Amino acid sequence: MSEQKTELPTLAELTQDVELAYKNDQFNLLLNQEPPKQWVKQHPYIKGHNYLPIDKVEYLLRRIFKTYKVQITGQGSSFNGVWVTIRLSVNNPTNGELMEMDGIGAVQLQTKQGTSPADLQNINNGALSMAYPLAKTLAIKDAADGLGKIFGADLNRKDVLPFTPDEQLFLRSNADKLKAND
Repeated sequence: MSEQKTELPTLAELTQDVELAYKNDQFNLLLNQEPPKQWVKQHPYIKGHNYLPIDKVEYLLRRIFKTYKVQITGQGSSFNGVWVTIRLSVNNPTNGELMEMDGIGAVQLQTKQGTSPADLQNINNGALSMAYPLAKTLAIKDAADGLGKIFGADLNRKDVLPFTPDEQLFLRSNADKLKAND
């Protein structure tokens, strides 16, 4: 039996709406830019762990998507901490489609200094009222980093591939524009 090699089509060749695909590609390029270095902070308790503060994440959500919605989908406690899950909803500005990302955040409850968190008597007053909002904040940041590097997706990854736009899509988009102008 002879082996025939079939050349696979490119994504650009399979795309029907080239202009929309090109806009989405450019949008992905925006989302996969590095966040400004001055925004990146070093975690005070976890050595070598970088993060984006929530005010920067919320700023980017408002700046890029104009509006966003956070829905708490679950919460609970686990041993000596609490967790919150959320669904972050934004509209893709290139096509108006709803994008939803889920996130989870967890925080240990504050206890009296030098005591075991396993003993519930050692939990500080107000620990829950501080822990749940912080867990929600961490869940929002977790969901947002799924949108791209600009939201902190790759801050703590050692081996990452850079996002590169589809060159064939760019060429096809420009060719279609030239045809339309003829």
